Amino acid sequence: MESGPRDGYSITIPLLVDNHEKEQDKLCVKEAEGNTSFFKTCFNGLNALSGVGILSVPYALSSGGWLSLLLLFVIAAVTFYTGLLIKRCMDVDPHVRSYPDIGELAFGNKGRIVVSVFMNMELYLVATGFLILEGDNLQNLLPGVGVEIAGVPIGGKQMFVVIVALVILPTVWLSNMNIISFISASGVLASVIILGSIVWAGAHDGIGFEQKGTLLNWKGIPTAVSLYAFCYCAHPVFPTLYTSMENKKQFSKVKCLKILVSFDFIQLVLLLCFLFCTVTYASMAVAGFLMFGSNVQSQITLNLPTKTFSSKVAIYTTLVNPVAKYALMVTPIVNAIENRFRAYYSKKPISFLIRSTLVISTVVVALSIPFFGDLMSLVGAFLSVTASIILPCLCYLKISGTYRRLGFEPIVIEFIVLLGIAIVIVGTYTSVLEILGHL
Repeated sequence: MESGPRDGYSITIPLLVDNHEKEQDKLCVKEAEGNTSFFKTCFNGLNALSGVGILSVPYALSSGGWLSLLLLFVIAAVTFYTGLLIKRCMDVDPHVRSYPDIGELAFGNKGRIVVSVFMNMELYLVATGFLILEGDNLQNLLPGVGVEIAGVPIGGKQMFVVIVALVILPTVWLSNMNIISFISASGVLASVIILGSIVWAGAHDGIGFEQKGTLLNWKGIPTAVSLYAFCYCAHPVFPTLYTSMENKKQFSKVKCLKILVSFDFIQLVLLLCFLFCTVTYASMAVAGFLMFGSNVQSQITLNLPTKTFSSKVAIYTTLVNPVAKYALMVTPIVNAIENRFRAYYSKKPISFLIRSTLVISTVVVALSIPFFGDLMSLVGAFLSVTASIILPCLCYLKISGTYRRLGFEPIVIEFIVLLGIAIVIVGTYTSVLEILGHL
């Protein structure tokens, strides 16, 4: 395997490689040095975890009732743990630099294929959801806008999806995680501003926090769990973040403050990211549910009055998040495709074509299935749970060999797998029924 670019991102092994290529890889590979600092890695991690999910957690809480908020904390804890399992898998073999590599280390080429399919489907549909979100909020902000081309009317939402894709495209052309981290910083700030603006709207713009809501709605639990899982769907990006860090060997040896003495740097990155995002998600869920109750929409910004200053701040800031996150989400997909065909093209021109084609395809899907809440619920139930909960557990059990012996941790991991499978089945069934109902 080529050592790849030294800019610290990514999947440097193709999605599918033949045996000859694999043998060359093993002879030539050496651990790549990233150039992304600890703090920039934190920004990238926060941006991967915090984002558009914050808009849907009030709807998730409304679907499942107040007690379903406990499930948010359960999912946060489980996904944090599986994030640590991914790191453990990567520490076993220095050749492992991506999520598909972990699948291959555990289950051979079939494992690589399965992990690659789920990982890339998830990231692809999340990126598609960004475009749907942009179209919904711009249409809400500028109703009645539309154009007519060659006698064919194009609605405002469809037009806005295309325009936003054109704005996002240059960020996808960037191939350096060091640069993307600066874009990521705006996404992290956006989440904080959105939360603050919506709380302000509830407190000072006449909306109030007077809705009581239901304590528990069993029928809405699958939707709630699916959307909560969607909030923590960044696991396929974690290996990319880890391989982008500079001085990784030193990071594994450095200890933090006394109270965190057992955490190395990558573990600290995960801990900080999960704590920050969970507090943000829970705060938004409670505030949004108290503001709009059972009437809250799949994106809380669609409930806001568009004429107040705080609402405009929330809506405008919402539009920043997808721009900041889109490139980070599709980077593993782009790198996998480029490395697969690296021998057949001069890098720059075809790289631009591949990246542009990927963006165009997400536009087509966004225009075909414009249901943000239902699509994200499907992604959460089927793809996020599989890629962020089930697969890390199965890969770790196989790589570590702990499945062969009885112990507390293996039992916990196996229970997590069974719980994840149940969520996949029930959540996916519910989400598909909702999408078919809208169609």
